[in-house]
Amino acid sequence: MEYAVYKGDELLGIGTAKELSERLKVKVETIKFYSTASYQKRIKKENHNRLISVKLDDD
Repeated sequence: MEYAVYKGDELLGIGTAKELSERLKVKVETIKFYSTASYQKRIKKENHNRLISVKLDDD
C-alpha cells in the first residue's frame, strides 16, 4: 500500500508507510494513523497545516 503525505497543500512524499516513516522520522503506525477518519476529523477543527496521509489506489 502506498501513501501520499501532505503538510497543508505541500506534497512531502509518496511511498510505502515504511519509506515515508524513515523519511519523516516517525513510526510506520503514525503514517497509517494520519490517513484514518478519526485523525482527519480531529485536525479539521484545528490547524490546517498539519500532516495528513492519503492511501493511494493500485489502479
